[in-house]
Amino acid sequence: MEVIALTIIIIAVAAILGILLVYYTTRYRYENKFRTWQQEVWQKWEEEKEKAVRDAVAQSRAVLGGKFTEQMAPYLPEFKYDPTEARFIGSPIDLIIFPGLSRGEPEEIVIMEIKSGRSAQLSPQERKIRQLIEDGMVRWELLQRPSEAER
Repeated sequence: MEVIALTIIIIAVAAILGILLVYYTTRYRYENKFRTWQQEVWQKWEEEKEKAVRDAVAQSRAVLGGKFTEQMAPYLPEFKYDPTEARFIGSPIDLIIFPGLSRGEPEEIVIMEIKSGRSAQLSPQERKIRQLIEDGMVRWELLQRPSEAER
């Protein structure tokens, strides 16, 4: 009877040890797989983050370059108007030019959009403004406020 009890105890201990061995071996293997996966995901995230930063910097430079060009356009050689007659607006259009203003005799009003780069296309808002101007949907208004004495 003692031999049977001892055999059962040994088998139970061996089974428990086997279960523990399988458990820890499997756990170790999956933890390693998880760490490898985690490092790969982290590395990919870092690469994407660096690319996003590079792209953002490049886009920012392009925008700043465009803004600089818009403001400096009256001083560029291809600008065909007197720079003193140009007024920078910036948005939604870039310049309003008053040819003849420097001589005291404005002849016309020119609304100009400056584009630079390869994708120099008007935005939908800029196209709409161009169409309104071409359709003659422009007018003069005067807002006159009473002076302090008249109030």
